Amino acid sequence: MAHPHRSDIVFCVMDVELQKLVEAGKLSSKSAAQLDKLSDELVRGVAAEATDAGVPICYNRVGSMFTWFFTPGPVTDWNTASRSDTEAFGRFFRSMLDNGVYLPPSQFEAAFLSAAHTQQDIAATIKAARQAFALAHA
Repeated sequence: MAHPHRSDIVFCVMDVELQKLVEAGKLSSKSAAQLDKLSDELVRGVAAEATDAGVPICYNRVGSMFTWFFTPGPVTDWNTASRSDTEAFGRFFRSMLDNGVYLPPSQFEAAFLSAAHTQQDIAATIKAARQAFALAHA
């Protein structure tokens, strides 16, 4: 029997907690929807840049929490996550950091967007990812 991946559990909790914030009136449904939209755009945009550069990548995302894995995927548990190319992620992480994008230093950690992030932040992050993937093949 496969054990659930810890991030799967965290993703589920995150989704429930966001819904609780909306229901309690501490986060508007409009803000939650905007955050979800921006997160989706970011995660898909970076994945598309990786695909265009020939870099195997997949992702898991719930709301504003996400993780990219440098493997064709899907990643559903530790066995599939451990097949990720951590060296490629390290190069990506350092390149993104050099371009002012602060990501968790391990692809086994989740990243988050906040309500402070803008459409311009998403575009700049996707552009930085494009540059990072181009450097990987230079």
